[in-house]
Amino acid sequence: MDAIKTIVEQLDLKPHPEGGYFKETYRSTGCIKQDSLDTEYKGQRNYSTCIYFLLTSENFSALHRIKQDEIWHFYQGSPIRLHMISNDGIHSEHLIGNNLSKGEAPQFVVPGGYWFAAEVLGKDTYALVGCTVSPGFSFEDFELKSRQELMELFPHLENTITKLTHH
Repeated sequence: MDAIKTIVEQLDLKPHPEGGYFKETYRSTGCIKQDSLDTEYKGQRNYSTCIYFLLTSENFSALHRIKQDEIWHFYQGSPIRLHMISNDGIHSEHLIGNNLSKGEAPQFVVPGGYWFAAEVLGKDTYALVGCTVSPGFSFEDFELKSRQELMELFPHLENTITKLTHH
């Protein structure tokens, strides 16, 4: 699709490990020292980070989690369905988009520690969003498990996990 190629080129997006394309657009210069963070963090973190994130109908953001809260901001394209699995194994779905009358939210917060994934709702289209993380994102805080590992944690969610994992 030409629109997707144009967005990837204009925003200089690169493939993301969980699916889709991204580019970090902001990383605060200030840092939070490790002794001011929860014990699960190793090392200091920037105050905040932000990325552009592009998903297409042909790909999805696979189930993963980070330690921090992540705020999703909708910019353009088709709405997305964001799937979350709490630590208690409760699955929920949320629509992120700009059509408020259809129950879409232009902004949504994923709580830190939740497993989450996203998919574009329309066919042959895309969704351009932004994701803000605080404390700032570090790949040390990123976890992407295999389909089998997630099914062992949440056997009652086999269909959702199969649909939203790459392997």
